[in-house]
Amino acid sequence: MNIEYTTITVRDLVAGYEDKGDDGVFGYSGQLDIRPPYQREFVYKDKQREAVIDTVTKGFPLNVMYWAVREDGTFEVIDGQQRTISVSQYVDGEFSFKDRFFHNLPQDKREEILDYELTVYQCTGTDSEKLDWFETINIAGEELTAQELRNAVYSGPWVSAAKKIFSKTNGAAYGLGSAYLKGELNRQDYLETAIKWINGGDKVNAYMAKHQHDQNADELWNYFQDVIKWTKDTFPKYRSEMKGLPWGEYYNDFGAQTWDAASLETSIAVLMQDDEIKKKSGIYHYVLDGDERHLNLRTFDSAMRRTAYERQQGICPMCGEYFEIAEMHADHKLPWSKNGKTTFDNCQMLCRDDNLAKSAK
Repeated sequence: MNIEYTTITVRDLVAGYEDKGDDGVFGYSGQLDIRPPYQREFVYKDKQREAVIDTVTKGFPLNVMYWAVREDGTFEVIDGQQRTISVSQYVDGEFSFKDRFFHNLPQDKREEILDYELTVYQCTGTDSEKLDWFETINIAGEELTAQELRNAVYSGPWVSAAKKIFSKTNGAAYGLGSAYLKGELNRQDYLETAIKWINGGDKVNAYMAKHQHDQNADELWNYFQDVIKWTKDTFPKYRSEMKGLPWGEYYNDFGAQTWDAASLETSIAVLMQDDEIKKKSGIYHYVLDGDERHLNLRTFDSAMRRTAYERQQGICPMCGEYFEIAEMHADHKLPWSKNGKTTFDNCQMLCRDDNLAKSAK
């Protein structure tokens, strides 16, 4: 890769600045593609954006930016998108700094900002080399997420189409599933989640490699709609504990079965009131497969264990042998599944082998 050093003034950078939404962001009189398809969304918070303007107004240097030179002589940003958009938005009047918009500044202060010089390395190379640079360069302290890196590696029409659906606050996925998913749209959390769901686990790279050159992301979007519809139909009463659960995994494992939503809700309502259950969100998985491990049930505290041990004089009631307390496990005489509570009266100390044998039954 060939790299040439140059300087660009803010005046030249922001000339013709235009944010076309899903169609991209452009500057430098239309010659600079600020957000190529493989680039992340704008993720700077207000303080980060203002820090960029503070640096410029004080005349301090910003970090070096990297542009890739395209075959037609135009450019695309490899590193520096967040800083470039911050500066462009300020000059364009989209936000104020220290309670003053750019157009409120005295003429001499505006000129100082417009004459500020940015250091730019212009890089000429193959697409693979550009992507390699994008992956390895530290972008102004904002570390790329795993999914942002995947979007770069598998850049193409599929990524562009998928981002329109899964990476926008006004996008279809957010409107449909925001009550059920956690994460930041512009950091690609929704997109990563949907791919993991449809691909049955963490094999996100394999799915993206397979679909990289697809002209649309309809398969993923249709699947996502099916997941959310099944979730709403199966659990029509919404609770905050439902947000962030792996609904795609539940759909994959249990979606083909017939469920009585009313009966499930009756069970859930009872379980939500059970103070033995420490992990309320686990109730949804539990009513689907009956595995108590999802519930993180209450355990006996050290005082209860010591009292039960002394009461038994160290004797395991199942095998009749003596053990030190460290060699024994606290056990519910009457299990939780039969309404047993985590109380002193329901506590017994079993040796390790007998406790494991009982748990296996």
